[in-house]
Parts: sequence; structure tokens; C-alpha cells
Amino acid sequence: MSEAAGVPVVPALEPLARVTVSIEPPLLLGPVLVGERRIVSIAGGRLKGDRLSGEILPGGADWQIVCADGTALLEARYTVRTDDGALIYVRNTGIRHGPREVLDRLARGEPVDPAAYYFRTTPVFETGDERYGWLNRLVAVGSGLRTPDRVVVDYYAVT
Repeated sequence: MSEAAGVPVVPALEPLARVTVSIEPPLLLGPVLVGERRIVSIAGGRLKGDRLSGEILPGGADWQIVCADGTALLEARYTVRTDDGALIYVRNTGIRHGPREVLDRLARGEPVDPAAYYFRTTPVFETGDERYGWLNRLVAVGSGLRTPDRVVVDYYAVT
């Protein structure tokens, strides 16, 4: 590589929004080829940030696979209606894992310090609204926590 080419830019994280969703009890489909399939319906919620705020509409869900070691492979899909009326589709994939005893406590609905387990995501946004077109070209990451009836994820834009 020539000196003129330089080196890649080191990414940084910029807070984008906090997502808080109310969830229904999981539907346990049982064992499938790759683990236990669970579907967790999203009852609604809120997305709040400096550049992006709105209501999370009911009707989304998280289609999870829970592996034998308790690791959850997450794939949530939902729609946001921004406070100014735009619709944004979100597909948020991720992973949640930790020590078995911590995951068992989460499964029983006990309060667990989010630092005791790993819960990270990579949301992808789609919208046809020009005001939010920048989201279509954004790489983002999230860090989450789980309670018995809600999920909270802080989204960060990778700059």
C-alpha cells in the first residue's frame, strides 16, 4: 500500500437512540434442527434519541433460537412511527449469552445486572421518507438488557 493511500479510519460510536419495548411472554415452539425456537411478540414501545424518536408499533416480534448452552440468537423485526409521522422498518439481529446461572435467572424473570451477560445487536433501518434517508446508509450497533416484560437497547451509530 502506498503512503498516499493512508490507513482506514478508526470507527467511533455516537449515541443514536434508546429503544424500550414491551414484550409478551414467549411462544415456545420447542426444539428445531438448530436449537429451541421462541417467538417473542412486541406489544409496543418507544425509541428516543436526539435525531430519531418515535413509537414502536405493535405487531413486531423477536424470532429467537436458543442454543443448548443458553445462547440466544436474536432476530427482531418491528416498525417505528416517528414523532413527525415517518415509518421506519427495523431488523435487529444479535446475540445474548452468559454464564448458565445468569441465563437461568433471566429465564425465571429475576432481575440481573446487564453487566453479567453479553447482549449486543446490529440494527438495520429501512425507510422511504427522505427526512430519514440517512438511516438507510447507516451502520449501527446496540447494547441491551432484558427484564421479564421489556427489552431496552441503546443504539449507536458507527461513525
